[in-house]
Amino acid sequence: MVKYKLVKLKRKNRGNSKLIVAVDKLISDIENANWTKKTDIKLNRPDADCVHSDGFYFFDINIHRTMVLIVFEQNEATIVWIGSHDKYDLTFKGNIITIEKWLRNKLLI
Repeated sequence: MVKYKLVKLKRKNRGNSKLIVAVDKLISDIENANWTKKTDIKLNRPDADCVHSDGFYFFDINIHRTMVLIVFEQNEATIVWIGSHDKYDLTFKGNIITIEKWLRNKLLI
């Protein structure tokens, strides 16, 4: 898993122990997961929100959201976006169409 974005988030927020614990839990959950289908993710992480059928999910981590691409066939996860809930609202407007446009602009789909 490419987790440098999460490590960077932890470094920038050293004083926020709740966020540090939440980031570590997300990293651990993803690294130790054997998810083979979407329902497995929701069982393990109820905060997971599937935002595109190609395997893109948002996860809540304390006051932040992170978008993760999960490729089931290769048992792989890649962090593609991370930000606060405010930044999420500003960037994606909580709208699936806006999320899809962002993914297309980044050549992710």
